[in-house]
Amino acid sequence: MTTTLITGANKGLGFETARRLVAAGHTVYVGSRDDARGRRAAQQLGARHVRIDVTDDASVAAAATAVEADGGLDVLVNNAGVEGRDAGNNVVGPADVTAEQMRALFETNVFGVVRVTGTFLPLLQRSANPVVVNLSSGLASLTRLTTTGTPAYGYTGVAYPASKAAVNTITVQYAKAFPDMRINAVEPGFTKTDLNGNTGIQTVEEGAEIIVRMAQVGSDGPTGAYVDASGPLPW
Repeated sequence: MTTTLITGANKGLGFETARRLVAAGHTVYVGSRDDARGRRAAQQLGARHVRIDVTDDASVAAAATAVEADGGLDVLVNNAGVEGRDAGNNVVGPADVTAEQMRALFETNVFGVVRVTGTFLPLLQRSANPVVVNLSSGLASLTRLTTTGTPAYGYTGVAYPASKAAVNTITVQYAKAFPDMRINAVEPGFTKTDLNGNTGIQTVEEGAEIIVRMAQVGSDGPTGAYVDASGPLPW
């Protein structure tokens, strides 16, 4: 039996990924910082719930203790994330972004990935087939950001692309350090979720496809990769 933890799984892509992996036979932990919402989601999915706030050391440590007590972990999906739009649901561009805004977004998107991965690493290393899936973005691709005519080129925000580029770097460095693990970054596509104010152009079912696929890679699968549903992406 494969045991999987998905952070930020009480809604959106995390919820759909949990649903699909439960259907595939995984024992899934719905990770959520809101205890009530997480429990409702887990009950709806036939999954387990664990409270986890990826920005809080004590919360992440407590979650790891709970998962370890129940038998351990095979797959970690670092899904929790924020985009950091303003009150008018607009991305914050270079003229307006502040260091404090960057810091707050990095706390979830970047430091959260390091915090959760590092804390759960001892559990994953005991698995026969440990897998980590980090949620990245097409906006993390410097190639796309600098190629005129691409959707990424037209994106004016600063903090979110920077945070996801950092996630790509984290993914590569962890994959090199732990060659017996499958550690990859995935781009789900511009999906309609609360993260982007529901401005996305595809469904959560479409967006979750690559997450689910990479959560189920075998020991001979790729590692240190940056992919979407169609294949590898340019860095």
